Amino acid sequence: MEILLEELYKTEIHLEKYHFRKLFIDEKSYQITGISQSGKTKIIKHYLLGLKKSSYIYIDCNDVRIDVEKLNASLLSFCNKNKIDVLVLDNYNPEFKFVNVSQLIIASEIDYDLEYLEKLQLYPLDYEEFLAYEHKYDSTALNHFFQLGGLPVMHKIYADERNLFLQKVIRNTLDDVEFDIMMLCAKMMSQKLSAYTIYERLKVIRKISKDKLYKSFENLQEKNYIHLLEKLNHSKATKKVYLCDTSFKSALSVEKNFGRLFENMIFLELLKSGTQCYYEDGIDFYLPNTDEIILCKPFADERRLFQKLESIEAFIFTHSIKKITAVSMNKEGGLSHPLASVAIIPFDIWALGD
Repeated sequence: MEILLEELYKTEIHLEKYHFRKLFIDEKSYQITGISQSGKTKIIKHYLLGLKKSSYIYIDCNDVRIDVEKLNASLLSFCNKNKIDVLVLDNYNPEFKFVNVSQLIIASEIDYDLEYLEKLQLYPLDYEEFLAYEHKYDSTALNHFFQLGGLPVMHKIYADERNLFLQKVIRNTLDDVEFDIMMLCAKMMSQKLSAYTIYERLKVIRKISKDKLYKSFENLQEKNYIHLLEKLNHSKATKKVYLCDTSFKSALSVEKNFGRLFENMIFLELLKSGTQCYYEDGIDFYLPNTDEIILCKPFADERRLFQKLESIEAFIFTHSIKKITAVSMNKEGGLSHPLASVAIIPFDIWALGD
């Protein structure tokens, strides 16, 4: 392993044009988690390029040349001999042992809950981050966001290759059961979906135990490939399922429903901003910390919105809702309501707001 370590130590790191993310690395030790292609490696390499070359070693744990047992036995002495301060283990798994260095950085899809490492959860690009990849900010930017989603790599993939590329990425990352679950979640995006329902559907097409299915469903949540939204005050009620990135919808399903795609986009913006929210019957998102309701209305008009408000008036009154936001594609306006302020806001303005 000494020869390979020497090669890795001397290899120059290269990085194409870097677009800054809302997360960054400083001198602390970190565990960075995120789905495949979310940008973990780029953030790490951007940080390393600001350091003295001799001060770090970058190891991709997926390198097939690595004999883990031999590497574990020789890594500490190698780091000491070369006075390495920063050790990076990309695509980390627990077979690799840590050594005593000034700074340790690991990156993985799974959160290994290591208390001595600062945690950074990296999601695909939000809309504000996505705009850094656009040549100009105009009406086409939002359309591009719908087409490409939040994976940075998609800006380099030709349109006719995107779905097959994503399928390959997902297949290489997930096992067969997880992949089948993702296929079903793509069809049921922004709808109520339980692990039991998935089991009932999948057992028809493949031999699978309920325990295996439930564990795989849980794994997809832990790795943030899917997100579940709880119903307000009903933790045991069936949750709504959302994909980690809207681009997965077209890659894994031929079914089209722009309204559900739009809702998934709005959910992801709320998730990435750390906003606590729930769903309720007839209400897309309830934000208890700000006494706000968000309605997903891509093609909103005042008449239908007024009818919608009438149907949820009891909830508005009971929960003392102060603000109702109907997020649209491009329409802007407002309605008069005796209990709350009501605004229709285009997605791009809403997503870039405070």
